[in-house]
Amino acid sequence: MAKKVVATLKKEGGKGFAKIIKAIKSDKTGAYTFKEEIVPVDQVQATLKG
Repeated sequence: MAKKVVATLKKEGGKGFAKIIKAIKSDKTGAYTFKEEIVPVDQVQATLKG
């Protein structure tokens, strides 16, 4: 499935976007979950800080 997303982004001008994967620790169990986002390149630093 990832290949399809990457191919679509490249075809439609997706080079201006970045995929961010954040590891978020659960307070209850201590386990990590991962949150994925696709954001414009110029907003990457702001997204990582927030």
